[in-house]
Amino acid sequence: MSDFNLNLSEAEEHLDDEADGDVVLGVLDGSTDPAAWIDAVEAGSVLVLAVEGDLNELAKGFARPIRDMGGSLTHFRRFLVVTPPGVELDTGRL
Repeated sequence: MSDFNLNLSEAEEHLDDEADGDVVLGVLDGSTDPAAWIDAVEAGSVLVLAVEGDLNELAKGFARPIRDMGGSLTHFRRFLVVTPPGVELDTGRL
């Protein structure tokens, strides 16, 4: 068997310390400024928002800007799932 030399301390130097984003749980009820949702998605976060009210009315302040930046919005049951560009939702089992 050949020697396998793995130096993890050197490998860690090449890793990116920043996370790509978070999963943000929230309530979409009109109490949060739409710009806050846009900022979170621009930072790479996925939003899972419990919808309390009329979805079209509540999402009108941020839906188009998020779509324009390449993000997506998916309504699933009573939740709105919002993803940043490059993060796709597999809805094939719905």
